[in-house]
Amino acid sequence: MKNDRQSTRRPGSGDQPVRLQKLLAEAGLGSRRQIEGWISAGRVRVNGRLAKLGDQATRADRIRVDGHEVKLKPKRDSETQIIVYHKPEGELVTRRDPEGRPTVFRRLPRPKQGRWIAVGRLDINTSGLILFTTDGELANRLMHPSHEIEREYSVRILGEVAPATLERLTSGIELDDGLARFERITDQGGTGANHWYNVVLREGRNREVRRLWEAAGCTVSRLIRIRYGNIELGRRLFPGNWRPLTDEERTGLVTLAGLRVLERPALRRPASSSHSSRMREKRHFQVKLHKP
Repeated sequence: MKNDRQSTRRPGSGDQPVRLQKLLAEAGLGSRRQIEGWISAGRVRVNGRLAKLGDQATRADRIRVDGHEVKLKPKRDSETQIIVYHKPEGELVTRRDPEGRPTVFRRLPRPKQGRWIAVGRLDINTSGLILFTTDGELANRLMHPSHEIEREYSVRILGEVAPATLERLTSGIELDDGLARFERITDQGGTGANHWYNVVLREGRNREVRRLWEAAGCTVSRLIRIRYGNIELGRRLFPGNWRPLTDEERTGLVTLAGLRVLERPALRRPASSSHSSRMREKRHFQVKLHKP
């Protein structure tokens, strides 16, 4: 039977064809999911043909997105950049907002090649750790549920939480989009009306942490992501600042994603992440995650 999925490989190309969305993601154009949306919307052409989901291509093919030619240079591991950013409350994880609200991308450094791809999202009222990379394949693997990479959050709850409620949250609660649960919950203490908990889950559904607590009848008054996989937020990265990963962090993260270890490129910090700037930010961030 003839395969009805189009292979766009041209004669003489010394490159093995791969799925189009994978090829473009590796070039840093976006995550696989984003690019699949572009293909479905008819925004991508390969060698003059309108691309379809399932099509394959190589770096030798002529690829256009929205009429603009995509230059696919041979990928080198050293070009992949990964940074961690401390998102403040009030910022959106989007490139442009019709209402003119601030976005995370305004504070990030200019990448050497490609563009920054956010590894997951945080809503406008959630602060904390968010990873950015120029490698779409890496971003896709870090977000994909099949890899079950842990996300940890510090949550401030208004009022007391009964032991039976904590049991429900780790056993599973049915949400609109299916059963969800926390892998574990750690009591971090608190006084007065507020109490802090650290919670861990292995997927990144939309507003999942808030929805789980709300489904259990609890009110979330503060939410901070403090870890993604092996990368921790720490106390020295203040809101609105970023840093490159250490060699050890980078190796661990790439291994979690099931990819081979990449070399870390040099990445200079902008003035906004200088020591003096961090000291100024410190005055505005005195909240300790384990206390209300």
